[in-house]
Amino acid sequence: MRRWSSPRLAGPCQAQVNAHCLTSSGLPADGRLRLLSFNIQVGISTERYHHYVTRSWQHLLPHAGRASNLQRIGKLLDGYDLVALQEADGGSMRSGYVNQVEHLAQLGAFPYWYQQLNRNLGRFAQHSNGVLSRLEPQALEDHPLPGPSGRGAILMRFGEGEDALVVVMMHLALGGGTRSRQLAYIRELIGGYRHQVLMGDMNTHASDLLENSPLRDLGLLAPQIEATFPSWRPQRCLDHILLSPSLALERVDVLSQAAFSDHLPVAVEIRLPDALHGDAMPVVTGGTP
Repeated sequence: MRRWSSPRLAGPCQAQVNAHCLTSSGLPADGRLRLLSFNIQVGISTERYHHYVTRSWQHLLPHAGRASNLQRIGKLLDGYDLVALQEADGGSMRSGYVNQVEHLAQLGAFPYWYQQLNRNLGRFAQHSNGVLSRLEPQALEDHPLPGPSGRGAILMRFGEGEDALVVVMMHLALGGGTRSRQLAYIRELIGGYRHQVLMGDMNTHASDLLENSPLRDLGLLAPQIEATFPSWRPQRCLDHILLSPSLALERVDVLSQAAFSDHLPVAVEIRLPDALHGDAMPVVTGGTP
């Protein structure tokens, strides 16, 4: 098969901006931040195992139901400040040439968004991760992950210096050996930060991440233990939001949205350290002015 993409290099990049959403305010006085991670399966509604066969064509061709499903997902995202998306399409034939990351940013009135293209199959598929944010990042980096092409991580930094918050969104490999190499790479990225958040579809259980992976010395917490996959009868906990001990957990949820994807979304609410309140992390309210 012809390859459309050239080798990718890690490096800094710029978030895209929805200018009509820029209604700025400071963080809430209590410093609460609402995070969501969701593997959206390119907008395909999967409710039974046999749908992997009967609806497999939707991974290649457009489908009218995809637009309405994205509308429902957009409504779900409205209550969150920072969203990590996995298995989004960046605008190809199967998505009706709609960049799903940009589209969800518009539906949820997120002023900042970024699409990470991990596997470019031209007009047939644009396999991507995405991030939606109401906060303007001080830095954003695109990182292809080790192993076969097609996996990536997005790093965002909020604030400056030793009190900065680093957030890494990712979609990790299925194989344990490759996944370990990817986590070692991510461990190097975040090692110099005190306040850390890792979020995404990590394709393994929390105990493996915290006890048997290169992350094991960081003291991260995995507050979410409910299963997330498959969405209609959850049996495996594959989707996570991991937190450093410096970030106080207020709430954690696995959202019961079984018809939206084959994964369930994971949400947490955290309280930030005092140094990250107010002007240190400007946030943008939802909706248009």
